[in-house]
Amino acid sequence: MEMTKDLLRVTETKGRGRALVAAQPLKGGQIVLRDSPILLYSALPLISPSLHPYCNHCFKTLKQPQPQAAGSSACVCPWCSHHAFCSSNCLSSALSYSHSPWVCQALRRLRDSPSPLSGQPLERQVQVRFLIAAYNLAIVSPSNFHMLLSLQGQPEDSAAADTTAAAHFLHYLISSLCAPPPALQEQQLFSAELSAALLAKDKLNAFGLMEPFSETSQRSSRAYAIYPKASFFNHDCLPNACRFDYVDADGDRNTDMVIRMIHDVPAGREICLSYFPVNQSYSSRQRTLAEDYGFACQCDRCKVEANWSDNEENIEGEEEAEGMDEEQDQEMEAASESEPESGSDIEEAQAQVESDFPHAYFFLSFMCNRTNCWGTLAPLPPKDDGTPSNVMECNVCGNLKKDEEISGHDHDGLSIDG
Repeated sequence: MEMTKDLLRVTETKGRGRALVAAQPLKGGQIVLRDSPILLYSALPLISPSLHPYCNHCFKTLKQPQPQAAGSSACVCPWCSHHAFCSSNCLSSALSYSHSPWVCQALRRLRDSPSPLSGQPLERQVQVRFLIAAYNLAIVSPSNFHMLLSLQGQPEDSAAADTTAAAHFLHYLISSLCAPPPALQEQQLFSAELSAALLAKDKLNAFGLMEPFSETSQRSSRAYAIYPKASFFNHDCLPNACRFDYVDADGDRNTDMVIRMIHDVPAGREICLSYFPVNQSYSSRQRTLAEDYGFACQCDRCKVEANWSDNEENIEGEEEAEGMDEEQDQEMEAASESEPESGSDIEEAQAQVESDFPHAYFFLSFMCNRTNCWGTLAPLPPKDDGTPSNVMECNVCGNLKKDEEISGHDHDGLSIDG
């Protein structure tokens, strides 16, 4: 975990809990955090007729669909032959850490037919993966396990209320089929109550490592990860920083999360990420945040868009309300697809929509317009001499876009932080 020295500081904020704020003025493109996960687990169903297409340790895409094919560098677990790895190094690391003998045995017993999970929602198969990984973490790295326990999230939290019943069911399965070593039980590190607490922390803190981008299909998560420092970032519907991950990149630490500034911010400003693509409508964002995170967003953008809804209270019926959301999405899409070529063009475009959509500048400048992407653009890191880059990188599809204007604009007047 690397938080660039003296750039961010942790603070308590009223109504928002722990937060990360700028300890000094920050520049667009500046890397403010590189965080390594303390826990990784697959997001794919446990019960599957074939091997998954990702390494079960580093989660890179396997280059060969069949690990035992001629010329393939991939290999499978020698104990279960059901988990594939991209190299002998990953296999060796996994067998001594994330895919220990107990993990392998537990997953095999939970998966084998007739599986007690076969009639359960797919979410249960992913949750049991997490619990097995979490309890294994207590065995192989007690310090990281206690770090996990220190994160926010309790079973009584509104967003985690649905995890209690799941925790008791899954705890019973684990206890009866594949109880962890007695040492954990002797230390009171294995109980239904602890399982519920762990699931709550997972729900509020896990980040998805996404599948490769495609213009023709929606992406899903290939894995979930818990990042100890990145979990401190609060949400904003128009963020001033965004995450980059390069899961399929060569080399080690490919599951690290890199946080880069989208634009300049002054010292003392809270640094926020968006927990989902920024193109979502007001009602969709509020529903997701309430259901998944247990809060109602009151950022500047939501305050403006809430007024739009208040001014149209005479619209009745669910279909008409959905039409409003679609209309907002169309405005955002139109804004993102426009590409002004000069400063005067940007100012003119901003003026045209300011009365109806005050945050259009963000979508013009910082949202990728590639088909099916909706990623966020941030400048590449500044050069060694501190010169800002005029090349923007999308954090979803990876496209690079040269933007001569972005580094010359003053963002102090933008109302983009809650």
